[in-house]
Amino acid sequence: MTIPRHHHWIGGTMTGSDDGEFFPDLNPMDDSLYAYCACGTETDIDVAVQAAHASFARYRHSLPKQREAWLLRAAELLESQADTFVDVLVDEIGSPLLKAQREIETSVGILRSAAGATRQLTGKTLPTDTTGRLSISTRQPLGVIAGISPFNVPLIKNIKHSAMPLATGNTVVLLPSEHAPVTAMKVANLYAEAGFPDGVFNVVTGFGADIGDSLTCHPLVRMVGFTGSNRVGRHISALCGKHTKRYCLEMGGKNPLIILKDAEINPAVQASIVGAFLYQGQICMAASRIYVETAIQEEFQSRFIAAAQKLGMGDLRDPATMIGPIIHEGQRNRIREHVADAVSKGAKILCGGNWRENRFEPTVLTDVRDDMLISHEETFGPVTTIHSVDTADDALKLANQSRHGLSASVYTSNLSQAMRFADELEAGMVHINGTTIQDEPHVPFGGVGDSGFGRESTDPDLSEFTEWKWVTIQHQQH
Repeated sequence: MTIPRHHHWIGGTMTGSDDGEFFPDLNPMDDSLYAYCACGTETDIDVAVQAAHASFARYRHSLPKQREAWLLRAAELLESQADTFVDVLVDEIGSPLLKAQREIETSVGILRSAAGATRQLTGKTLPTDTTGRLSISTRQPLGVIAGISPFNVPLIKNIKHSAMPLATGNTVVLLPSEHAPVTAMKVANLYAEAGFPDGVFNVVTGFGADIGDSLTCHPLVRMVGFTGSNRVGRHISALCGKHTKRYCLEMGGKNPLIILKDAEINPAVQASIVGAFLYQGQICMAASRIYVETAIQEEFQSRFIAAAQKLGMGDLRDPATMIGPIIHEGQRNRIREHVADAVSKGAKILCGGNWRENRFEPTVLTDVRDDMLISHEETFGPVTTIHSVDTADDALKLANQSRHGLSASVYTSNLSQAMRFADELEAGMVHINGTTIQDEPHVPFGGVGDSGFGRESTDPDLSEFTEWKWVTIQHQQH
């Protein structure tokens, strides 16, 4: 079998790496070779940014109806090519079928929402203290936007890091995860086929540790959008501060799911299964801490464990499969370390804990203490912890004892209690009687604390990707 080789996408053409090097892109099911991709250099980054900057001079004057049509066409193409994108998501990142289909559906929605936003770039007519003056404000695009995307939902994040920048008249340079470069190239093909001008959307593949700073610090890059680890996010924040750039960071979570004694058990169990184990827990919104009031803890726990043990671990293209492979050996070792550390300090494994080649069984731990790594660090695997709490106040206090604050859920039939939790949970997103994993194109997606800075959404993006300009017209001369 011939292994495909992929180059960068710069200025509307496939462009080889400056030094001609490639790196292997592996299928996480068995770590077999999936593709070779161009290994980007600092020179490649500069060429891509220069191409995006040159294209911006023209693209910033494109009409709303043009950008709207290109984005809608991209959405239509993504729908029509869904099977092809499913194949890439399954084979490149080990995505089970239903998760891949959900990712495509969400991405289509993001593109259509961005298309509508092209007509929302409104300014204002302002009052003025000067006679004979018309005072107005307008919004103008920034220029080149850098997007740095992760492996776990690469299609969604590649689209999120590009659709609204393109809708607002900016150009984009995308640096995808080295574990999902082919997905990014498929997005580049999508935009090209949709009719976007050459150089408006560019992709450089490679290792963020080697070339990420070159992109973030490039003098022509006006803003950086990043999704990934807290460690890298903090680094990007410091660089952007030093170089006076805007940035938006989404850096993961340690998300609590709270089940109070008046909750309906079955929906709570189903939400916990999805929250903890969708895409084998490799999702920033995963429910990695489950707090249950003591009165119903035994019933919930038995049902939850029974459901977890039945989760499919078969063919990734079988709709019954929910648990796929862990993306790479480094992440597998992180899961091993977290579980081993917890068990060595007294935690009990209620189910799971075993590897099946590159897959880890759905694993539930109890008797977890604060001195365990898993209490505070994001495991990013099919592992969750159950904690028994005496009261709702205890659950709220424990849920807020985390540096992260991305998503949180609470199950209760008490409306007053629900609204109190919605107000007091320290998270960017709170779901009442719903799982922690939720997203829509127009909502303010993001977290607080170590989970991020800024929000991804139609309305916030209209501000983030544009800048105000004040214009006066003196129409009466004295």
